[in-house]
Amino acid sequence: LKGNVRSRNYIDPLFSSDIIFQRLIVCRVSVWSAQGLEMSTGKVPFMEALNGSTVLLPCTYASCIGIKNLYFNWQYNDNGTMQKVCESVIPSDGMDPHPVSIYRERVEFIGTSDHNNISILLWNITFEDEGQYTCFGRNPKEKGKNHSAIFTLVVVDELRVVDNTLTIIIASAVGGAIALLMTFMLVKNFILFVLFKIEERKKIECLVQSSSADETNNVSGSKTSKPLTPKKK
Repeated sequence: LKGNVRSRNYIDPLFSSDIIFQRLIVCRVSVWSAQGLEMSTGKVPFMEALNGSTVLLPCTYASCIGIKNLYFNWQYNDNGTMQKVCESVIPSDGMDPHPVSIYRERVEFIGTSDHNNISILLWNITFEDEGQYTCFGRNPKEKGKNHSAIFTLVVVDELRVVDNTLTIIIASAVGGAIALLMTFMLVKNFILFVLFKIEERKKIECLVQSSSADETNNVSGSKTSKPLTPKKK
């Protein structure tokens, strides 16, 4: 090559096949990570429930790239051993899973295609049902990536009564402070209003007195002025 002249066989490194392939891989990975499947067990992923009651274990999924043959299951953590509670496959968006295989007693699948719901019910819970439950999902569109969310269930004999004494005291103190502040502001505004009126009244009286004094001076001046004496011929 001479000067700025390039040969016909020259390939710009920015547009070489290897570089383009690497960029496509990076872009595809970034798309998968941004639009991947997400499993959720709610904003509060735990519950304290009464022995013998029925509880809902919530789980939903979301995917910006859609689903195809989405596999999901619920698992129970039995002292480190994961026991499968139920499982199924959702063919595509808007379709309900069928059939749903259940491997644990007193379990009912209540999920629907609405809101991508794959929640389950536990009937007549016992202390043996206490522990962590994992909602698991795998979308083949993501090339086998696994996703999960955990929900913790605590079983008690009786629900604890929350002592709100401290909360009531704090709320009362804050309310009293706000009321006192508002009273202070009202009194302050009233005093400022009274002072403003007094000052305004003083200004008016001062103007009236000044005007009366000017009129008095004018009258006195006219009375004390000497008459002009006529000239002698």
